[in-house]
Amino acid sequence: MSSVIDSRIQILLIDDDAHLRQALAQTLDLAGFRVEALADAQGVAQRIPADWPGVVVSDIRMPGIDGLQLLQQLHEQDSELPVLLITGHGDVPLAVQAMRAGAYDFLEKPFASDALLDSVRRALELRRLVLDNRSLRLALADRNQLATRLLGQSPAMQRLREQVGALAAINSDVLILGETGAGKEVVARALHDLSARKNGPFVAINAGALAESVVESELFGHEPGAFTGAQKRRIGKFEFANGGTLFLDEIESMSADVQVKLLRLLQERVVERLGGNQLIPLDIRVIAATKEDLRQAADQGRFRADLYYRLNVAPLRIPPLRERGEDILQLFQHYADSASSRHGLPSRSLPVAQRAQLLGHAWPGNVRELQNAAERFAIGLELGLDRPSGMQASAASGQNLGEQVEAYERALISAEMANAHTSLRSLAEALGIARKTLHDKLRKHGLDFAGNSPDDGD
Repeated sequence: MSSVIDSRIQILLIDDDAHLRQALAQTLDLAGFRVEALADAQGVAQRIPADWPGVVVSDIRMPGIDGLQLLQQLHEQDSELPVLLITGHGDVPLAVQAMRAGAYDFLEKPFASDALLDSVRRALELRRLVLDNRSLRLALADRNQLATRLLGQSPAMQRLREQVGALAAINSDVLILGETGAGKEVVARALHDLSARKNGPFVAINAGALAESVVESELFGHEPGAFTGAQKRRIGKFEFANGGTLFLDEIESMSADVQVKLLRLLQERVVERLGGNQLIPLDIRVIAATKEDLRQAADQGRFRADLYYRLNVAPLRIPPLRERGEDILQLFQHYADSASSRHGLPSRSLPVAQRAQLLGHAWPGNVRELQNAAERFAIGLELGLDRPSGMQASAASGQNLGEQVEAYERALISAEMANAHTSLRSLAEALGIARKTLHDKLRKHGLDFAGNSPDDGD
């Protein structure tokens, strides 16, 4: 008996009566169903994979494992798997018991072929709906998980979450492009945790932090005696990540020799320890990250062009903070609240003047710099940022003056709306503008006020 049922099989038919089993299998086959027929239920539950899209049709009275025992085993693994039971004359009370135990339907012998086909069709449709709902729930859970990890509602972050969700579903290697502090490892972990490899290891290594003398041993491992001081075998990071994901940050800092070995590993999916002769097969996903333009580095001879093209199959760019507009205020408040909670301090709302300072800052250190500023704010210190000269953040993103003003105004209103105002009047007072003016600006920027109706007085 094979280990796993082919996912193309729609009906698993189990009956110890060879003549009936053959007749039922022929009936189902002629109706266009893909059927696998078995003489007993031994090991059947273990053969059915998770989310198998078929149904089980089984006799109740069989030697060894009977239909009721099989039903129990199947529903311990998947309580929503449809199981149709075939009963002999006089077994109707037993079948009723089975229905109460979760059987989808029962057919009393002798039964018409149409009755079997009708029940099977309805069961398959139910199974399809169940699996569709599961997929939708998983997709929603993934989106919610991404939204809590990759915070922000700017168009740039919405695009990033869409790209991460799409790339997590495939097994391709990924090249993450992003400035220092932009959150490259956060994105890499999200790709791993939302992928089919989520139960495997996630191994992160910063190539730029490794001394040249140990980088090859650290990545590829070594055998005893491979070099002076190598007294015992060492498993490298690539081998340790087998079955999971290896995140390799600052890949641009790798030496030419290591780049050659990495290229071979990516192409052949094998690793050879230093001093060894054995090729060890690998089942890993490699996520590389860089803060440099690798294409430019390749053109200048500082990075292997063939390795660049091998890595650049699925590039993923993380937008710098200066391109994320109103996300800056949302992120700052989030990190400030987290820091306040961690230090046992009350949360503080950011004054309007300091919001302007945050929006006008260029954020060369990106999210990491913003986290530090939020921590300082939470414990009562100065933000520690340069005073804004104009609107550096918006100007850096290539917006004209009108677009900069629009983005700045929308960000300030959005940030104040996050302070749980219960009326349009209180929101307008906090912003220091007339309620009618605020109403017009909300409509202009496409913002929805979640408090009372804009027209009520309080």
